[in-house]
Amino acid sequence: MEKSDRLPSYDLYIGGRWVPSSGPERFPTFNPFTRQPWATISQADASDVASAIAAARHAYETTWRGTSGLERGRLLFKLADLVDGSAERIGNLETTDNGKVIRETTGQARYLARVLRFYAGYADKLWGKVIPLDRGDVFDYAALEPLGVVGLIIAWNSPMAMLGNKAAAALAAGNCVVVKPSEHASVTTLEFCKLVEEAGFPAGVFNVVTGDARTGDALAKAEGLDKISFTGSGTAGRLVAAAAGRTLTPVIMELGGKSPNIIFADADLKKASTGAFAGIFGATGQTCIAGSRLLVQRIVYDEVVTHIVERAPAIRLGDPRMAETEMGTVANEPQFNRIMDYIGSAKSEGATLMTGGGRATGEALGDGLFIQPTVFAEVRNDMRLAQEEIFGPVLAIIPFDTEEEAITIANGTSYGLASGIWTQDINRAMRVSRAMRSGLVWINTYRAVAAQMPFGGVKDSGFGRERGEEGLMEFMTAKNVMINYSDDERDPFAIQT
Repeated sequence: MEKSDRLPSYDLYIGGRWVPSSGPERFPTFNPFTRQPWATISQADASDVASAIAAARHAYETTWRGTSGLERGRLLFKLADLVDGSAERIGNLETTDNGKVIRETTGQARYLARVLRFYAGYADKLWGKVIPLDRGDVFDYAALEPLGVVGLIIAWNSPMAMLGNKAAAALAAGNCVVVKPSEHASVTTLEFCKLVEEAGFPAGVFNVVTGDARTGDALAKAEGLDKISFTGSGTAGRLVAAAAGRTLTPVIMELGGKSPNIIFADADLKKASTGAFAGIFGATGQTCIAGSRLLVQRIVYDEVVTHIVERAPAIRLGDPRMAETEMGTVANEPQFNRIMDYIGSAKSEGATLMTGGGRATGEALGDGLFIQPTVFAEVRNDMRLAQEEIFGPVLAIIPFDTEEEAITIANGTSYGLASGIWTQDINRAMRVSRAMRSGLVWINTYRAVAAQMPFGGVKDSGFGRERGEEGLMEFMTAKNVMINYSDDERDPFAIQT
């Protein structure tokens, strides 16, 4: 990073060095609270992407591939300590970049450190297995090996958490990485490079190329990658998967969601309503796991709606850097306009607007990209409001009568990322969780994460898993080795079994 007279200026990070992009183009990154640019970022082109991949490949073949798991773990543990020590600074930078409240961004920085430690502990325990075969004179084993060089494409809403989900596992497994952050929130990923350097990682193990969709397209199409892990919208994910398919590069897709949060009449309604509230208004609703569809059993429907509608206007909006602020801005202007379009569509479709529905204004909010916490009731599951991911603080409340109806509504979208169930009946909890077509089910909680748990979706929410042991295995491959130690001469014209 270089300092200009006006704004911090960030270059690309390739091969352990800060390098300018091949072309002269740069772009500003905007603070969504002040609506002012606060840093400038390099726009990488295809040649910069190729350079980053070449640097990663060189590091992998000459250094990282031969680095022991013990050493990889040591470096990751040291990096985790550095992240912990920088959590408040990282949180402030990320809040400035994407408008999320400081309590969330600082927590996500510390969560990144936790994920780094989780995978650091795995780095020297990646042994394979001996496989007993039918023949007693053949020794067979499967060894786990890294893939090589992987591309990581991350979204603007939680850069540090996503970096932990992807990079920590990839590095622990022995891969080198090329990271492409969102053009709307690149700064914390670039600042993270300084901590990677300080931790002592070899040059080229961790590389960052910045830019808009052109950079992402170049990375997806590039030769020399062994896998791509992408987090973003379904539309962008399809483009990445199609581009990667041209080079037969395998992909992990962590895409959107339209997650159902189901409240049954026997639930602890106070706890369930608070969970529903957190599921949609936490992080300003800008999270793929947002519980944007609240399904409430009709017998308690009015009570739950009343609780949420009374509480929503009291959410403290304001400067996201202030500890007392509960909900920050929308991350960028295109997303603000998108959310407002969905609110208009919901009104025209006949959903009942209970609260919110417009831009939030006030002296303390300035010109920031604030949207009022918005609640629609009497929503039908065939409405656009209930079928498409909005990615904002907009809740659709849908009534249901029976357990079977709740399951049908819950599974009645193209998405399948997360779901929530609120009930005190353990039998119902087990039945409904088994029926959910989603990669993640919360029971009597919502929007809770852990480094140990696998995360990912089904249907249009993507494929592959992040976090947990499953996330580590996504960045490894099994190599089988068969050793025949008999002295028998084989029949050259028949396969050996």
